[in-house]
Amino acid sequence: MEKLGRRYYKIGEVAKVVGVEPYVLRFWEGEFNQIKTIRTKGGQRLYPRETVSTILKIKRLLYDKGMTIEGAKKKLMDEERWNLAIKEIKDGLIEIKKMLCLGGEN
Repeated sequence: MEKLGRRYYKIGEVAKVVGVEPYVLRFWEGEFNQIKTIRTKGGQRLYPRETVSTILKIKRLLYDKGMTIEGAKKKLMDEERWNLAIKEIKDGLIEIKKMLCLGGEN
């Protein structure tokens, strides 16, 4: 989908790429907070590229890894926590680097 260069995709396009029926995507949307969609004025669901990547990850967890929906939810939440912790550490290291660089110029 990245090759298409679009920011948003219709439910049928996403279903085809992911390899599930549209009703499965609608169900997952209700189950996983990570699935973000926007609606057109006509009510059509549009999926951002980032959400399509998340949906592919969900499919791998459920279909390939054999996880339950609850297990997949936990896995995604754990990954989000780790990513947040890593970002906080990086931000802290950047601040320390700035302080060290400023201290070295005096």
